[in-house]
Formats: sequence, structure tokens, C-alpha cells
Amino acid sequence: MSARSQSNQIAFRYRAVDSATGVSRETAKRLAAQLGVDETQAIHQALHELAVRVLPQYEQDDGPLTATQVRQIRKRVPQGIKRSVRSSLIETESA
Repeated sequence: MSARSQSNQIAFRYRAVDSATGVSRETAKRLAAQLGVDETQAIHQALHELAVRVLPQYEQDDGPLTATQVRQIRKRVPQGIKRSVRSSLIETESA
């Protein structure tokens, strides 16, 4: 194995028993068989699903819009009559 590929790997140790923080080799094998992939691919799929759930899926922006940006948006968006939508889902008191 080349030095480059060795530096791109980590040691992975299965847990002796399944817990909230890890799985046993038997569980990994069963999961891989259920998915129709090998154990390595099952681990990659699990990590991908976790990454999608936990990590932001978009680049962080610069924060709130500036007054100039708000003016530019308002300039480009057609400004018409303000309208409201009455919902039958929420009961409101009649005036």
C-alpha cells in the first residue's frame, strides 16, 4: 500500500455490543447484507446519511441583508396592492 493511501485511512473498530454510539461487526454484516453492499459501503452510506442530517447543506452566508440589499430587492419585486389570505384553519374572533 502506498504512503498516500495509508494517510487517507483510519482505524475502525467495531463495538463488542450495539449501543447508541456504535455497532457490532455482526450488525454491520447484517446491515450490509440487507442493503446488498459490502461492510465498507454500508459504513460510507451511514456516514453520508449522518452528514446530511447534521452538517449544513449550504454555504454559510454573510448574515442579515444590508439596507442597500433590501432596497435592491424591493426595487426588483413588483410592488402592488397588499393582500391578505383568510384561513379557515385558524379560528379568529369576528370584529
